Amino acid sequence: MIDVDGILEELDIARDGLTFFDLNHPYLHAVDCRLHAFGDGSRWALVMEHVCYYGRAFNLFDVVHAFGNCLTSGGYMLEQDDFHGRIENFAEIRDTSDFDALADGPPPRVRGRDLPLAATPGTNLVSALRTLVPEHREPLLGTDAEVRRRVPPDLPKLLQLEEWHQPELFETTPSETETFQQLAQVMATCDPGAYRPTEPPNTHWSNWPLSGSL
Repeated sequence: MIDVDGILEELDIARDGLTFFDLNHPYLHAVDCRLHAFGDGSRWALVMEHVCYYGRAFNLFDVVHAFGNCLTSGGYMLEQDDFHGRIENFAEIRDTSDFDALADGPPPRVRGRDLPLAATPGTNLVSALRTLVPEHREPLLGTDAEVRRRVPPDLPKLLQLEEWHQPELFETTPSETETFQQLAQVMATCDPGAYRPTEPPNTHWSNWPLSGSL
């Protein structure tokens, strides 16, 4: 039997250790996200994807955070995330004279496909990359193998969210947030119906102005 308080405690510890999913991460410009909840009554896992531009690593990444009591690698207070660089020709889309601007060149290539940007050369690079969403969000987000890399293959997926109410972590812990209180219930009871949010979703990048601010 899974203890709801135990799930929330682990998420709070990750928040206190600065390893929890954070849309206001100062080094990561938010672009998109997705959440996956898994459980079978005795095991649980929460996987959160953060599609973001990481300027210091010069690429658009899907950062896949994993939490749970059954992770196959990493885990409690250990390495818990994977960085998947998405753009295969990033050097060609970034202006060589202004690294923050879109080059007059080919479109970004993701998983072997050229994805058109709704932006003109010289546009701020982050703004240009954000135009990939929502039309081209699927190639940016994780495959089943990427999402489940740390999750036992037989653990059922209970819920997948494209948007939700995310707390501002400097002000609120996951355990104080309706979203994660209800998600803990979903994973503990294996009942997706336990997720009944009353707070509006806020995971669109426009709600997180401090993302990538450093």
